[in-house]
Amino acid sequence: MRYHAPAREAVDPAVFDRLPLADWGDYAALLGGAAWPSIVQLNQRLPAGTAYRFVAQTPGLLADGLHYELRIAERGEIATREGNWHDLFNALIWLRHPALKQALNHRQVSEIAHMGPSQRSRAQYALTQFDEGGVIVLVRDPGLLALWDAHDWHELFWRQRQAWIDGRLQLLLFGHALLELALNPAKLLVGKALVFQSPRATIADGLAHALKAIASGGLLNDPLELRPLPLAGIPGWHVDNGHEVFHRTTVCYQPKRAGREYPPASRC
Repeated sequence: MRYHAPAREAVDPAVFDRLPLADWGDYAALLGGAAWPSIVQLNQRLPAGTAYRFVAQTPGLLADGLHYELRIAERGEIATREGNWHDLFNALIWLRHPALKQALNHRQVSEIAHMGPSQRSRAQYALTQFDEGGVIVLVRDPGLLALWDAHDWHELFWRQRQAWIDGRLQLLLFGHALLELALNPAKLLVGKALVFQSPRATIADGLAHALKAIASGGLLNDPLELRPLPLAGIPGWHVDNGHEVFHRTTVCYQPKRAGREYPPASRC
């Protein structure tokens, strides 16, 4: 069933004080104001000299027949639906992580040139899934990665709960669809993760390595590279996950599919 985000006036302001939306307080004026931000307001947040801009997605714009990704690459135009949560969060990701968004765009354009506009490659599916629901995770303790490999969610999120607080597990949310889903506090968020492992690195290092690997074609060539991660289990990400019963009963903790194996975490 297709998700329909709540109307702007129906959103409980408290959701912006809870993760993951609490991390976006620097855009509070765009998210929490009474009126939708305009395209002009979004463009005012772009650094001077930026080679792309947000443009209203209108029938006139779409009449050019260009693929969404090609319009960005060829014209620097990011088609954006006004009064739309999904596209607003996409704009915020462009504002915060422009280099990674551009890397995804360049990869998509390369795949379109190879496949044509009406077919999609395995890489395109991976790129899109990460764009919509992606997270970057840094794991400092390899034992925690083994729990994730086994889908031992109770151990990973409850018995090892402190690991999400003390930095042994660090996460950066990238997928704008996850932010849209977070408008509904009852949603059980599940991300598509790229995983990096190092005993001393930070999540900023993970982001830098992800950017380099994605841009070079070393990552996101197949959707199976992405690991499911039930974000609702992370401390502070769901109102009920401070109780063990949540980790025993939640439907977002799925068993590992027979035969499913994950690629090893990238080193950074």
